[in-house]
Formats: sequence, C-alpha cells, structure tokens
Amino acid sequence: MALFGVHRMIRISLVSGALCALPLLAGAQPAQTIYTGGDILTMEGATPRYAQALAVRDGRIVRVGSRSDVMTLKGAQTQVVELRGRTLIPGFVDSHSHLSDYAGSLEQGNLNPPPIGKVERIADIITEMKALKARLNAPAGTLLVGSGYDQDLLAEKRHPTAADLDAAFPDEPVVLRHASGHMLVANTAAMKSVGISAATPDPEGGTILRKPGSKEPEGLMQEMAMQAFMPMLTAPRPIEKEFELLKRAQQHYAQFGVTTAADHLIMEDRLPVMEEAIRNKQFFIDVVAAPAFIYANKVVGTGRIRWGEYDNHLKWGGLKIAVDGSPQGKTAFVSQTYLTPVPGCEKDCKGFPNLNQKQVDGLLQLAYKNGVQIYSHANGDAAVDMMIRGHEQAVAAVGGPKKDHRTLIIHSQIIRPDQLDAYKRLGLLPTFFSAHTHYWGDVHLANLGAQRAGFISPLASANRKGVIHGNHTDTIVTPIDQMALLWTAVNRVSRTGQVVGASERVSPYQGLKAQTANGAYLYFEEKTKGTLSPGKLADLVILDRNPLKVPPASIRDIKVLETIKEGQTVFRAGS
Repeated sequence: MALFGVHRMIRISLVSGALCALPLLAGAQPAQTIYTGGDILTMEGATPRYAQALAVRDGRIVRVGSRSDVMTLKGAQTQVVELRGRTLIPGFVDSHSHLSDYAGSLEQGNLNPPPIGKVERIADIITEMKALKARLNAPAGTLLVGSGYDQDLLAEKRHPTAADLDAAFPDEPVVLRHASGHMLVANTAAMKSVGISAATPDPEGGTILRKPGSKEPEGLMQEMAMQAFMPMLTAPRPIEKEFELLKRAQQHYAQFGVTTAADHLIMEDRLPVMEEAIRNKQFFIDVVAAPAFIYANKVVGTGRIRWGEYDNHLKWGGLKIAVDGSPQGKTAFVSQTYLTPVPGCEKDCKGFPNLNQKQVDGLLQLAYKNGVQIYSHANGDAAVDMMIRGHEQAVAAVGGPKKDHRTLIIHSQIIRPDQLDAYKRLGLLPTFFSAHTHYWGDVHLANLGAQRAGFISPLASANRKGVIHGNHTDTIVTPIDQMALLWTAVNRVSRTGQVVGASERVSPYQGLKAQTANGAYLYFEEKTKGTLSPGKLADLVILDRNPLKVPPASIRDIKVLETIKEGQTVFRAGS
C-alpha cells in the first residue's frame, strides 16, 4: 500500500506539472502581472524552493514555475515586472504586535534609547516631553504620554519617578510607558486624576511602587496597577484623527513588508473606533485584531463580534489574555528567582501572574466553548505552566482534544525544554520574540544567568522538536522591521556583541518560515497566505537582496523595495 501510494503521488505530480505547462487556452484570462528575472523564494517545504516566474490575476497567484510556463499567461495588457536579480518572497505575517498602539505613539514622546530614540538619561526624558508639548501645541492640563523608556539603559539605572516629572510638569498629567508595555510612570497630576494615593491598595496582579518608608506612591505602576490609567491612555480621538493615525501606521508596517498586521489587546473603548474604521474601509493591509480579556464576557458568546472572518481587511482573530509581565522588567512569572534586585520585591523574587489559575482556566473554557482562538501573553515558565494546565482543563471541559484550537502562547521566552515537548503534544503554538536577544540580551544574562538567557525564544529547539512557531516584534516594544527581526533570530547578538544562546540560532530560511508560512498557520490562514502558491493571495514583498545569500551579519541591512497586497502596491521605496 505504501509503494502504491508513492507511485500515485508521483503520477499526480507529473500530471500537475504537465497541466502547468499547457499554453493559455482559448478564452482563458491572461495574468495581470508576471514577476520574473530574480530569486522567487516560495517558502514551501522545509528547505528553500525557487521558481523562475510568478503570475498574478485578480489579487491571487495563478501560476508559479518556470519562466516558459508562466509566460504562457502573458496577454496584451499583462505587466511583466523584471526583478533584475532582486528577491520576491511572500508578504510578512506579523504574529504579534500592537498596530493601534503604534498609531497612538505617533503623537507621543519617543523615549527609546539609541538607535531607536535619543534618550540616555532621565533629563533627556524631560527634554523629549517638553518638546512633545510644544509639538502638539498642547493647552495647559493636556495629558502628555511618552513611550519606550528603559531603566536598564538609562545612565541612572533606575525608573523615573513622579518627583522627576513634577518640577517640569506641575499641572499637566504625564505618563511614561515602559519599553516592555508592562509598566508606566505617572507624575502627581496623572495619579491625582485617576484617584491613586497612599490609600490606594495594590490591585490583584499588580504593584504600586511606594516611596521608601511610606505608603505614598513614587510613580511606578506595574502590570494590573496600570489599568487605572487605561481610560485616559486609550480614550478615542476625533474619528478623522484616528483614521489618519491608522493610515500612517499601516504605511509604516507596509514599509517593512508586512501585509498582515497584528493588533492585539484592543481595549473596550477602542471597539467603536475599529468598527467605524471597518465601515469606512480604512484598512488596506490585513489586520488581525484581538480584544482584551478584561471584557471577555461582553464579546465572547454574545454575538457582538463576528470571529475569524475578514471584513474590509480586519479580522477579529481571538481573545488576548495576559498571564504575566516582562522579563526585562522582572515581572515575568518564573519558577527560579531573578539574580538581580527587583523593584518592589525583597526576597524570592520570581515575578508574579496577572491572573490566577482559576481565571486562566475560566477564560480558556469560555473561549473554547465558543470556538474563539486564544492569544495568550506568557513570558515566564511559571506562566507557561499555567497556560498548559488551563488548556488541558479547557479541553477536558469541552469534550476532548479533537478541536483544532491553535492556542497561541505569545513570547514563550523564559521557558524550559519540557514545555516545548508539551507544546508539541498538545498542539500549543508559540510565537517567539527573538529581538529580545539583541535589545535586552545583556540584561537577561545578568538577570537570569547564561543558561536561562541562552534558551530565551528557543527557535532552533522548536524546529528540532517539530513545534510550529512564529516570531514577532511586539511593536511598539521593538520596531516592526522584519529584516532586523530575522537578523536577531539568525545571529542572537546583544547590544554589546555577546551571543545569547548560540545553539538557538536558526538558518535564514528557518527564520523566514516563522515570519511567513508559520505566521499564516498561527492565524488559520495557511490556505490563503504564507507561501507563493497558486490560489493564494498575491501578498508579496520585493527585497533588494536574498536573505539566504548574504552573510548573516548583513541580513538587517536588506531593504524592502516594494510591498504588494493582493496584487496592489501598498509601498514602493522612493515613492
């Protein structure tokens, strides 16, 4: 039977090849565009496959193969794009970021350290926030928000405080968002506006840092303590401004070859904005959105949201939950203690969960019963243990493991080899964050030690174990730059040049798989995206060089020349 099956497969392959070679039949439609003359990397299979030409019609790929085969689809109006040695690949599928947050950040202060920003000390933060106030021409009392500060990369090696901000901003509420997205610093005016004082208790799953020897808040809010500020941070702007910022954000993503973007952790007051943007056809790349778990009971099983279907390029893909915090902020929930001091913790410091196990179980069961995919933030191994237990409980509650849930465990950073085995056994899907090995690799080596830090985002081990996985930027945490992300997966080099986990480096092809074909699989979109295959959407990217044919250190220097969404150019360099 096995031999017969092989012969049958060979026969089908030969017949398919013969059919592809047929000339254009009378009455058949010619291609609208044909690409040829460069490396066309299809991303099909475990090893690189190339084609000589690719044809597009009505937003779909209609043929991929030899130049002679594909050119039979050339008609009088067909545009033939000569790649001139450049490289064509599938559009990048962003498996986790925050498109709306990036849009909002366009009217915030850039508090990132070099090379993303210019902030190297707390005084630079004050300078940037003053410049923001002037740039916005903000009236007195206007909320000012900055994003991207990182205490480990400030000269002072500490978080800013309310006292640092109050002298410059005695009347304006000021909020500084940490690079991780899991902490913020508020000045006195901002804390007063949301009612946080010495009498405010720490919320479950969060911490309000206090002045030494006092109950007075010093300004730093960790994890769920940030929720008091969310209404002011996510308050909708005039709808025309919202549309403008969403357009600029999509243009930025397209600049880096992203044809499917993520917008995960949408807060409740953002829903009307997103719905209005859908009605007004404001999305020109695909966006996979995920509402926040905080209002799960309002959107799961209620009929308010239509899950899993695109409507004018936006799909409500799944429910986003956040089990723990960030590794660089040392709020990720881990099973072994951090090796360096942790703000707000004196001993046995292992971070903490945002949710308890009962809450995790309940959210997964609610989602599974209603056929809603889960996108779960879990950085530390203790948080991943909670997700594994929650998944097993939910599967049992809904009647067995037959349903294809494709639960995403976003980040999956400080994890253990046995947890990768559990992912494989249970069908859990990680999307890793290899950019951490560059931006915070030195910090992780200090906080975790070489062994744990070296296993952060273990793409190579996942490949060896057959665990399907993505890789993402978590924009606005790190830039959406897809070539820079690939560079981190292949090289794993920290800011100071240290290799963080040499054994977890992957080949450029494996890294690209995580950002294309695997990303599509994570979203249940492998039939329409991720590879250059007939019938799939013509989501394409033209690169100036082939990532598989340059020195690994040069990958991040590769430029996106053009991004095509369903056959239409949405970005062209120099335009």
